[in-house]
Amino acid sequence: MAMDAPCAAGEAGSGLADLPLRTDAWVVGLRMEAAEHDGDLLLRLLEIGFLPGERVRVVARAFPVGDPVAVRVGRSTFALRRREAALVRISTTPPAQGAAA
Repeated sequence: MAMDAPCAAGEAGSGLADLPLRTDAWVVGLRMEAAEHDGDLLLRLLEIGFLPGERVRVVARAFPVGDPVAVRVGRSTFALRRREAALVRISTTPPAQGAAA
């Protein structure tokens, strides 16, 4: 699977899987260059609310390996595998006023 180069959590475009616990971040987009077989997964992430401008937060990680992660997007909480969460690009910088979806 093709992935962007790793970024420090908080940089624009870093992955949700690397976000520290209880840190607010905003969805920048999805890693659309993901492998072709991930197309259904990318669509599912969009359908459940991982849209650009949405606020997200990692609220828990499974012990001991941190997989899956519990992620809050909007008012809903979902369990995502780390591989799935890595497909969500995030930034800890709030979007410009009026840019949120």
